[in-house]
Amino acid sequence: MTGLRAPRSLRRRLVLGVTALATLAVLAAELIGFVVLRSWLLDGVDQRLADFRPTPASAFLDTRRPGKPEREALPSDFRVYFYDARGNRLPQKLGLDDEPGPQLPDSIDRLLPTEGSPVSVAADTGDGNWRVLRRDGPRDLTVVIALPLDTVDGATSKILWLNGLLLIITVAALWVLGREVVRLSLLPLTRMERTAEAITAGQLDLRLPDTDPQTEIGRLGTVLNTMLDRLQQALHERETSETRLRRFVADAGHELRTPLTAIQGFAQLALRSDRRTTSERQEADRHIAQNAERMSLLVDDLQLLAQLDRHPDYQQEHVDLLSLAADAVSSAALQRPGHPVSLSPLRERPTDTNTDAEEGELDVVEVVGDPHRLRQIVENLLSNAHTHTPPGSRIHVRVGAGRAGARTGGTHAPGRISMAPSFPAGTRVAVIEVEDDGPGLPAADAARVFERFYRVDPARTRARGGSGLGLAIATAIAEGHGGRLELDTGQDRGVTFRLVLPLPPAS
Repeated sequence: MTGLRAPRSLRRRLVLGVTALATLAVLAAELIGFVVLRSWLLDGVDQRLADFRPTPASAFLDTRRPGKPEREALPSDFRVYFYDARGNRLPQKLGLDDEPGPQLPDSIDRLLPTEGSPVSVAADTGDGNWRVLRRDGPRDLTVVIALPLDTVDGATSKILWLNGLLLIITVAALWVLGREVVRLSLLPLTRMERTAEAITAGQLDLRLPDTDPQTEIGRLGTVLNTMLDRLQQALHERETSETRLRRFVADAGHELRTPLTAIQGFAQLALRSDRRTTSERQEADRHIAQNAERMSLLVDDLQLLAQLDRHPDYQQEHVDLLSLAADAVSSAALQRPGHPVSLSPLRERPTDTNTDAEEGELDVVEVVGDPHRLRQIVENLLSNAHTHTPPGSRIHVRVGAGRAGARTGGTHAPGRISMAPSFPAGTRVAVIEVEDDGPGLPAADAARVFERFYRVDPARTRARGGSGLGLAIATAIAEGHGGRLELDTGQDRGVTFRLVLPLPPAS
C-alpha cells in the first residue's frame, strides 16, 4: 500500500496543517464570492429581461405576409423570437443578426423554461451562452426574449483567474510566514530540547528555562523541572546510600578483622609452642575468649541493626517512662559508682511556658511502645555518658512532657543534631534527657555521632567504647516509635542526648 507519508517533524506538520486549513478557508471564501457574484450578475440580466417591453409596432407581426418584419431598434443586445399558436417557431425575429443568437428549438413544447422563469441556453454557434425568458404575446403568439451572457461569463472568468492567482500567492505566503511563525512559537520547545541534550550529556544541574504557568509549554517545563529535581535527589540519595553501604561494609570488616587477627595469632601461638607455662596458656585463652566475645557482640549489634532496618517488630503497650528511667538509673549507679547519676523532672525554662512538668515534681509520663527497646535506648545513653566522661563526672537524667519547641526538644535549633525529621512546633511530646558535665564534643564529631561505626576515638577497644553502633541502634529504635534521638551541644560544658517521643492522643 503506497501513499503520502506524513512528515515526522512537528514544525512541518504544523506548517502543513496551518497551510492546508488556510487554503481551504481561502477556497471556500473564493467559491462563495464566485457564486454570489454570478448569482448577482444573473439576477441583473433576469431583471432586464423581465423589465423589457417591446413597442406595439414591434410586438405586432403580420403573420399573413411572409418576410421579415419591419426592423426596429432594440435596446442593447436584446433578441426577440416568436412562436405561433401551434407552437412552431416563426422565422421573424427582432434584433441584430450580426452575432450568433441563442440555440432555440423549433417547437415551443421543447423549450424548457416556463413562462416567467428565465433560463440559460447555449449559443447556436460558438461557446457563448444566452439568457432567455418566455412570455405570452399578442394574437396567441409566444414571445421569447433573449440576452447574451458575454458580460457575465467574462466577469466570472476574470474572477476565476484572479481567485486562482490569489490562491497561489496566499498559499506561498502562508507557507513562508507559517514556517517563521511556527519557528518563533516553538522556540521554548527548542530551548527545552537543547537543555535536555545538555542534561543527557551530564550537566544534571541544568533546568528548563521556560516555566510560565500561563502557557502549556511553561507548565510542561515546570513539571519536567520537578521531575528532574526528584530524579537528581533520588540519584543523590542512591549515591549516598551506596557510599554509606561501602563504608558500612568496610567498617564492619575492620571491626571484625581486629578480634579475628587476635584470635588467629593466639591460636597459632598455641599450636606452635608446647613450652608455655600454665599462666601463659591461661592468658592466651583469656584473650581468645575476650576477642570471641567482642566479635559475638559486634555480630549481635549488626543483626539487630539489620532487623530494625528491615522489619522492626515492636510491642505496643503503655510504657511509664519515669519508671523505665528510674530502673536504668538504679542499674547504672550500681554498675558504675564512679559517676553520680541523678533523676529529676524536665527542667522548666523561663521561655518554655508549655512545659507540663513543674520543677521539683516527678510526674508519670506514658507513651505507647516497646518497653524493652525504649529501656535499651536509655541504657545506651547512660553507657555512652559513662564511657566518654572522666570519673567523677555527674550525669543528669530528666523525664517529663511538654510541647515540641526550640527549648523542650523535638524541633530544629542551633547546636542540635538529629537524623530524624523534627516534630511540628507545639506537638505534645514525652522527653527523656541524659546530660553530662564532661568535656563535650567537637562540632565535627557531634555532626557524625549518629553515623554507623563512627567513633570519636578510632583507636579505642570494645571496653573503651564499642564499635560505634550503639547510637545508630538507638536512633533506629526511636524512629521506629515515631520519635527521634537528638544531641544538644549548646551548653557551656558537656552534652545532652534527648529522646523525644510523641504522646498518645488524650482520651
